Amino acid sequence: MTRTRTRLGETRTSTRALADTQRRKIVVRRRWRIAKSRVTDAWHATTQAITPLGWFVLAVMVTGIVLGATLSWVEAWFVAVAGVALLVVALPFLIGSRAYHVQILLDRPSVVAGGAVDAMIHVENRGTRPALPAVAELPVGPALRELTIPFIGPHSEVDLPARVPAPHRGLIQIGPLTVARRDPLSLLRREVTWPEKHLVHVHPETAALPPNSAGLVRDLEGTASRRLTDSDLSFYAVREYAPGDAMRHVHWKSTAKTGTLMVRQYEESQTARVAVLFDARREEYASDSEFELGVSVAASISVQAVREGRERFVASAWAPGRVRPSVDGLEELPSQDPQQLLNAWAELEAAPEGLPFEALAAGLAHSRRPLSIVAIVTGSVPELSRIRRACVAFDPNVHVLAVRCEEHAEPRVQRADSLTVFTVGALVDLPQLMLRSAS
Repeated sequence: MTRTRTRLGETRTSTRALADTQRRKIVVRRRWRIAKSRVTDAWHATTQAITPLGWFVLAVMVTGIVLGATLSWVEAWFVAVAGVALLVVALPFLIGSRAYHVQILLDRPSVVAGGAVDAMIHVENRGTRPALPAVAELPVGPALRELTIPFIGPHSEVDLPARVPAPHRGLIQIGPLTVARRDPLSLLRREVTWPEKHLVHVHPETAALPPNSAGLVRDLEGTASRRLTDSDLSFYAVREYAPGDAMRHVHWKSTAKTGTLMVRQYEESQTARVAVLFDARREEYASDSEFELGVSVAASISVQAVREGRERFVASAWAPGRVRPSVDGLEELPSQDPQQLLNAWAELEAAPEGLPFEALAAGLAHSRRPLSIVAIVTGSVPELSRIRRACVAFDPNVHVLAVRCEEHAEPRVQRADSLTVFTVGALVDLPQLMLRSAS
């Protein structure tokens, strides 16, 4: 039924039959899209379930059927029937689902280079039926570990140990774990992946440095600043009590003499403000192992400063792909605690486009950071003249410690005014050089 009406010169035509037809078309299109999506997913799952060997058997089977039908070859029909039999026998191994619940458990989130992490794969069968043996694939960094899951009864569980070696500094991703089901001939394969994954930080080797050695950190009883505070070690004077002052700072002798409540006032002691500057350019080192030696030396010095509670600034040359560089080309490493700092050293990579350490030192010197100790760690390629030029930018009151990492070299100490140069051939040389420089 069609009706036409005019309102204020505007003609409108509406039809209920046309609306019903459009509605049917929309429903048909929607159902077609759903059916097409389901068929596509089923086809994708089927093709993914066939292994390369299964595709070969399937191709031989189809070829046998074609040759048997066209040329009436009995041998071709025999090959086709054998292929069908193999696929039929393999199919029951993939039918049904397994109610697995999988967890990856690590004994620790970080490890020192050269160590290992013990992982435990906890597999639980939450179903009411027993689960047949399966194969679990666990990615460990670039490698792939295969673990065999044994027969598990209903509502039972099993733990699969896996040891993860960490020979080199860096990051190791463990997971996600995939449980694969396949037939004995490996013609068909079905996978289920759990998204859980862990990131293991492989820390560089570090050396335990002696405290307060080589001027790396200064005594709290060192030079007092001109800033006054209510609690420190250097006594300055007494003043009248003000609301909020702690009663433990009351100076009772002065209070008795003046008749007014008096409290102690102190000068704030000057503690060492340490900056550790690591030369992350690979071309400044003779080999990859020498680069890793430099990382270990810089990590040892910076971790020592963190453990002693010193104000510090730990940085390296900026590497593309990491955080945005600062104006002076430095990338600051987080150092709230030793664990966080060692994690940052584990993630550090070479900076192929980083600035030379002379430019980084100049930027650090002009950054207006209150520094008293600067440690520059570089490789064996830079000459001593380059190190001296880098140290000229700093104030004469700033003590500069330059460490040249040269594999298998004899440890030695060189001094020139406020500059001290260490030559380190192995990580064990660093504590000895600290003690020798302090003596």
